[in-house]
Amino acid sequence: MENHEEKPSKDIVAESLTTSEDLAAVNLADQPGGFKGLLAASNIFWLSLFAALGGFLFGYDQGVISGVLVMEAFQLKFPRLGSDGDLEGWVVSVMQLGAIIGSVVNGPLADKISRRHSMSIANLIMVVGAVLQAAAVNPAMMFIGRFIGGISLGMLSMVVPMWIGEIAPPSIRGSAVTLQQLAISFGIMVSFWLDYGMQHGTSGAIQWRVPLALRVVPAVVMIIGSFLFMPYSPRWLVNVGRETQALEVLIKLRRLPADHPLIQEEMLQIKAASAFDKATTALKFPDARTSGQKQWNQIKELFSQKHLRKRLFVACALQVLQQFTGVNAIIYYAPKMFKAIGLSGSSISLLATGVVGVVNFLATIPAVGLVDGFGRKSVLLVGSASMAGCHLIIATLYAVYEHTWAEHAAAGWAAAAFVWFFVLHFAYSIGCIAWVYPSEIFPPGVRSTAMGLSIAVNWLSNFVIGLVTPYMLTGIRYGTFYFFFAFTAILFAWVLLCLPETKGVAMEDMDRLWGGNDGKEDAERMEKIIKDLRSEGPMGVTAKGAFDEQIETVSAGGIELGKIHDA
Repeated sequence: MENHEEKPSKDIVAESLTTSEDLAAVNLADQPGGFKGLLAASNIFWLSLFAALGGFLFGYDQGVISGVLVMEAFQLKFPRLGSDGDLEGWVVSVMQLGAIIGSVVNGPLADKISRRHSMSIANLIMVVGAVLQAAAVNPAMMFIGRFIGGISLGMLSMVVPMWIGEIAPPSIRGSAVTLQQLAISFGIMVSFWLDYGMQHGTSGAIQWRVPLALRVVPAVVMIIGSFLFMPYSPRWLVNVGRETQALEVLIKLRRLPADHPLIQEEMLQIKAASAFDKATTALKFPDARTSGQKQWNQIKELFSQKHLRKRLFVACALQVLQQFTGVNAIIYYAPKMFKAIGLSGSSISLLATGVVGVVNFLATIPAVGLVDGFGRKSVLLVGSASMAGCHLIIATLYAVYEHTWAEHAAAGWAAAAFVWFFVLHFAYSIGCIAWVYPSEIFPPGVRSTAMGLSIAVNWLSNFVIGLVTPYMLTGIRYGTFYFFFAFTAILFAWVLLCLPETKGVAMEDMDRLWGGNDGKEDAERMEKIIKDLRSEGPMGVTAKGAFDEQIETVSAGGIELGKIHDA
């Protein structure tokens, strides 16, 4: 690496670094973290915020359908969709079926054509789905449009946080990715209030066609932006052998010269991570020739090894319990729920639904600080106990006043208030931790595949809730809230008795929590890769083919585990 005779005292001499911990120290040397770091790295902030339009679409689509279903004009056009519990459940949940497909297929697609181009394809699909829904003249057209739109949402729910995480420096990566979750809650809030405004201020088909059509706007904006100013992910460019372009993108993203220690060290980190993935695949799955074969082998490994199977169960259980707290039942069917607990008039129920969106958005903002400050387990315990209490109170009020809401308006508003309290406690607890916890507990070699499976389980659980909630509201009525109370109570007991705390736990220590030794072996392999890459000299661009020759040497089996020969 190039020597600089005069350096600030806080700079670290890169040549002395040999471990991943030292590497992180260099990356963090000149950069603050958190929201302060986001504002300091303004270009990363704005790029991440722009990409988070995908999260806005996710939240908007989830929230908009709840208001549309109770609009008078929509029910006149599609009377069966508004009155038939079977069809109502399917028109909501068919979107999740599409999302399951989208989340599964987008991994190989994003690896093949790049993250930014897969985002463009996802938004093109969203345009098609939104147009079909807004122009629907029969239920079949509405179902097809929602299924197609779901494919887009499944793709975006995976690729947007991946792209943000790969362009952001390590010091603000968590905060940048958090913008995705904030955008989701913001999209829900906007859709709720838009539904209320359209219901209150317009009439005719425009009431529901405009809210469904407006998704085209952010989708088209994202398509244009992806070609005009969204860069390729430097990590993806290295993975496909375009190292010169990766360095150029990194220089622009960090706004630093090529010989700056931070650029040199981050380039080394990206190359080391890519080398690690390829070396691990070659060592564990020597017969895997495609990304599909690699993913299938990783899935088999997740189920065949006891400690990985246990981690996968926990990750998937968190996704199931997140959905079975009832949060998306509230998001999808909030107007019906508020009518059920005595708030008469569609305008009043939609107004109460709009408050759900505001509470969800505001409570999401401090979530990251709470999780990092108090720990995953503590936040989950407080959140699940509070959610259980809210459901119990709502169900009891509903049971007592079910047939006398008109004479007890205060009881109806009290029930509504506890719905809002429930959303608040969900947003800062399992709404955040169900995504954070699985990303921490898996060894790097299988992390992406495990996360993909857990996301698919989340969408599947979301589908089930969307499908059965109308039956529950009409069939067991107040029992719906006792049902969700039972699952929040199960969540509390499971977290208290079974879930380990992972706050501040290093990757090597995860093996002591869960068993196995993959984390230790992975860390040793990564450290060896970093050492060998340093021996090449400056971390700008290696000679063409040299990087791949290292991986081919591993694949040939001519060296010991984890060793990468010099090019």
